[in-house]
Amino acid sequence: MNNHAIQLRLRDQRGAFALDARFEAPGQGVTAIFGPSGSGKTTVLRCIAGLHRAAEGHVSIKGDVWQDGASFRPVHQRPIGYVFQEASLFPHLSVRGNLLFGARGALGKPLLDLDEAVALLGLEPLLGRAPLTLSGGERQRVAIGRALLSRPRLLLMDEPLSALDRATREEILPFLEQLHERLSLPVLYVTHDMAEVERLADHIILMERGRVLAAGPLTQMQSDPALPLMGARDAAVTLEGEVIAHDPAYGLASLAVAGGVFLAPALVARVGDRRRLRILAGDVSLALAAPVGSTIVNTLPARILDARESGDHQMTAVLGLGEDGAGAHLLARVTRRSWDQLGLAPGLTVHAQVKGAALAPRRTAQS
Repeated sequence: MNNHAIQLRLRDQRGAFALDARFEAPGQGVTAIFGPSGSGKTTVLRCIAGLHRAAEGHVSIKGDVWQDGASFRPVHQRPIGYVFQEASLFPHLSVRGNLLFGARGALGKPLLDLDEAVALLGLEPLLGRAPLTLSGGERQRVAIGRALLSRPRLLLMDEPLSALDRATREEILPFLEQLHERLSLPVLYVTHDMAEVERLADHIILMERGRVLAAGPLTQMQSDPALPLMGARDAAVTLEGEVIAHDPAYGLASLAVAGGVFLAPALVARVGDRRRLRILAGDVSLALAAPVGSTIVNTLPARILDARESGDHQMTAVLGLGEDGAGAHLLARVTRRSWDQLGLAPGLTVHAQVKGAALAPRRTAQS
């Protein structure tokens, strides 16, 4: 058994809903559990937490078995932090009191102390305030801090941003990115918002109707022709790279990824920063020869690895960067007419013209 992974097998029946889910996930980083409402995402989290006991199941975290056959560890003996959609703070306690409550009776070694949690989540100005005086985003930051101070071996987050408006979600996401960079704690993050997955996740588990369709690294899953992500209207790939140069005169950063270098808008970027780049399939066009005199600054050699019809007389191609196609994957969505007229097909070397490449708003530099 792999002692460095989350392992789960669950079978259960609740009324008309049947859960039959199994997956393995890494023992560190953010794993997103993604799928439509009613697919069983929250049920899986509740089973892991011990809040619901599946009729048949196995749950182990880095070799520590929490459920197997008749053996079932109760929730208070599972070293987890749980962040719900609603912050659910104690109204009679201050922010400081809520944070300290998380540390009472905590299991395991501390991830960070109170001062570190306060600094990481920007809570210093809030410590003396009552929960009822906080905004939704502030309450959720306190809830995250309380969960971290409970010394969890696993952090469970159940759509923590879904109750917030778009502006507040954008306010919270950088704090979640900081957690990703600073802590080695494994996180299972439930969401139905692909934008959150693209910003935060390393690994993704796709669920539908109580079953796991697939699980694997985000970058591989986004470009897998057998999975629904590639056929979505807003299909995109997420590339992780390193800033190798920054041109403040033009506000551009050069980001090296496997098989190529991209230029992307960035007012501030430091050489050595790790940044994420999001590229929509609809923003990638294909040419048989390198264009001359184009306003498109990102044109990279690539090889067509696979292709699928996308409906509405369109084709979606999987590209591997580099003439040998061995680099990072892109998706390109083109009309069927262009596909046929250019004679495009898997195995052909092309030039990928990327009309839009957006860096995630904030990623911290590697220490």
